[in-house]
Amino acid sequence: MASEGGSTGYIVHHLTPLSVGEGFWTLHLDTLFFSMGLGGLFIWFFKSVAERATSGVPGMAQNFAEMIVEFVDTQVKDSFHGRSELIAPLALTIFCWVFLWNAMDMLPVDLLPMIGSLMGMEYMRVVPSTDLNGTFALSISVFILIFFYSIKVKGLWGFAKEMTCTPFGPKMMPFNLLLKTVEELAKPISLGLRLFGNLYAGELVFILIALLPPIVQPLLGFPWAVFHILIITLQAFIFMVLTIVYLSLAHEDH
Repeated sequence: MASEGGSTGYIVHHLTPLSVGEGFWTLHLDTLFFSMGLGGLFIWFFKSVAERATSGVPGMAQNFAEMIVEFVDTQVKDSFHGRSELIAPLALTIFCWVFLWNAMDMLPVDLLPMIGSLMGMEYMRVVPSTDLNGTFALSISVFILIFFYSIKVKGLWGFAKEMTCTPFGPKMMPFNLLLKTVEELAKPISLGLRLFGNLYAGELVFILIALLPPIVQPLLGFPWAVFHILIITLQAFIFMVLTIVYLSLAHEDH
């Protein structure tokens, strides 16, 4: 596939999503398909492990699931200082879902697009976190939860006071509101752009390696893949921890 349209055409082809519609109403079908599929995989795995869980000697799947749950639960206890039954399941879902998104980057660059082309699909971008729409959709969902819990815990009046009277007191209301607005908007923007930027760059490196002669590809591809495992895990961890921290701040009633 690297020879089709030259190197530039090859790169553009792999970074172009399968989409329908125009303008604001454009839907990236590949992002939606892989996101829902990976979300279903996450639910199926943990559901099946929970149904077969035993108090005796656990199997590998149960050990793995318990390790992830304990890891996420530790992060929640360390970072979240409010009371909510939603935070731990939300953190677990975000960590596993984002990790699965990112892990699609470890598949051979041409594998799924080639299968898609045999099924009549001209384009296919298989890593949801390389789609800015996907990462922003997830970060905006967290943003909505921040506002929901801020109003729920502090009340509408308390939320309004926090937005207008901090950090410089009531006399600086317009300036306070401007600062708080920028601060709150920076949260979903930073969450979405950080995940997108790191995984987009990682996918681009894999594509560039795929353009090299076949004899050279393993020499560069394997070390980058090993290093990239750390990147995809770290990005999922950062997204989860920042979500916990932001929701913890939303639960703090001053």
